[in-house]
Amino acid sequence: MYDHPKDREGIGRMTSLVEAYFDAIIERLAQARSALAGDMTRAVEAIVTAARADRCVFVFGTGHSHMLAEETHYRAGGLAFVVPVLATATMLHEGSVASTAYERMDGVATQILSRYAIGPGDVLVVVSNSGVNAAPLEAARLGRERGATVIALTSVAYSTSTARGRTRLIDLADIVLDNGAPAGDAMLDVTGSALKVGPASTVVGASILNAVLAEVAGRLAGEGEAPIYLSANMPGAKEINEKLIARYRSRNPHL
Repeated sequence: MYDHPKDREGIGRMTSLVEAYFDAIIERLAQARSALAGDMTRAVEAIVTAARADRCVFVFGTGHSHMLAEETHYRAGGLAFVVPVLATATMLHEGSVASTAYERMDGVATQILSRYAIGPGDVLVVVSNSGVNAAPLEAARLGRERGATVIALTSVAYSTSTARGRTRLIDLADIVLDNGAPAGDAMLDVTGSALKVGPASTVVGASILNAVLAEVAGRLAGEGEAPIYLSANMPGAKEINEKLIARYRSRNPHL
C-alpha cells in the first residue's frame, strides 16, 4: 500500500511529528508531576474534605475544556460525587463558532450554573486553558460567592501572555493547577508554516485531574469507602453503579 517513494517520505515526516508530540507531552507530564506536587496535594485535601462532608465536586469548562468535565463523569474507575457542568451552547458539537462567542459573554456562566446546587463545602474545578474568557471567570466568582473551594486548571503562561491587564482565572482561584501549556496551546513547529500543531492542554489537564481524583479515591478507600464506578462490562457493575446513581442522582442532573 505504501510502496510509492513519495508515500514513504510522507510516512517519515509523519513519524517525526508523531515522535515529537509524544516527546513534548511526556516532558510536560513529567514537569507537571514535579512542579504541581504541592498544588495537587492541596487539591486532594480540598476534595477529600468535601467528600467526607458528603459534598460534590463540580467540573466546569467551555469549548474544548468541557471535555475534562465529561472525562470525570460516570467514568469507570471514577468517583460518583464528581458532577460535570455541561451546556450545549458552550460546547462544540452543535456550533463551535457560536460556542466561542458564548464563552466570552457575561452572564452565560450564571445561567448555566443555576442548574447546579453548588454550595458551601463543595469544590468547583474551573477548566480554562487561556484563563481569561468571561464564562470561566464568572464561574469562578460564582463558585466563591456560593462558598465552594475553587480550583483552576489552566495555563499560567497562556493567561499571563494574553491578559493585558485583565483579571485571570488564577487571580480568582483558591488552588491553581498549571497545565504548563504554552501560549496558544500548540507545541510543535511545522516546516513550511508559521503556525504550530499539537495541543497540550487536554492530555496534560486530564492527566492532572485524573491523578488528583485517583489519590482522593485512595484516601477515601483507606478510610472505609470510596464511591467508585465500575465498568459496566465487569462482574457486579450493575449493583455497584445503581447504588451510586441512586445516591447522587438528585445532585447530578446528567445521571
